[in-house]
Amino acid sequence: MKKDFNTLITTFKSSIKTWDYFVNWKKVFANSSDLEIALNKLNYLLGKENLKEEFKKLYKTNPDIVEALPVLLAVRENTLEVFDKVTKNSEFFDFSGRDQNPDKYFKFLEKSGLIQLFKKDKIKNLVDYVIGVEVGLDSNGRKNRGGTLMEEIVGAFISEFCKSNGYECLAQARATSIKSKWGVDIKVDKSERSFDFAVYNTENKKIKLFETNFYNGGGSKLKAVCGEFKSLYDELKKQNIDFIWITDGLGWHTAQRPLEETYNHNKYIFNLNMLEAGILNELKW
Repeated sequence: MKKDFNTLITTFKSSIKTWDYFVNWKKVFANSSDLEIALNKLNYLLGKENLKEEFKKLYKTNPDIVEALPVLLAVRENTLEVFDKVTKNSEFFDFSGRDQNPDKYFKFLEKSGLIQLFKKDKIKNLVDYVIGVEVGLDSNGRKNRGGTLMEEIVGAFISEFCKSNGYECLAQARATSIKSKWGVDIKVDKSERSFDFAVYNTENKKIKLFETNFYNGGGSKLKAVCGEFKSLYDELKKQNIDFIWITDGLGWHTAQRPLEETYNHNKYIFNLNMLEAGILNELKW
């Protein structure tokens, strides 16, 4: 494929969300299952008129019910410190059930507003409710999942490329791990430098190094990355090592000039559209 910056910049993707980006269902159901027994016990309290009396009675024989209270508020911690704006004091709650004080736990129900859940016709099943809570909590992990999506997607292309050509691949490759696995010495600009992927040809003992990223938004970081990868390309070129940068995202529209400078300087800068078109096949060596 002939180098053409216009092709690169006009074929960036607006999103790389995969199906497993949205919800980690395995984790959601595992977390809710851990509390299922306690939640089913708490279901007994739903709609009870004399809630405080029934709560104390249930707690007396089943102190484990309080383990489920934090997650009903979408909180992971099993100990909480709560500051009361009226009394100007903090109070500690231990949800292991060791306090043996049902009045304190019922106070938590009242003050936190959880008591509303137990009122008549508010909710039918706390297990189902917690599954919904877990989905919401899991959505907080999307940022972390998004940070690794580009690596996962590019990794799939590189894995297929290596398999079809008999190459070996190493993810999160440091100079030390590359030396240990293939006996190849690499001088890097940072002692902690880790490449997203290293691909090795066992026949000619040559190696290629890959970095990948995706930017939805702009900012000064994009310009800095361009400068960093220009220098990295030069350093590796001196060692007869190809450096391939695979990047994507509409954020690059805010930093076209530094990207174009790096594109004209570095031999290999690809986006996902190019990978889909099979450009990795041009890297055979």
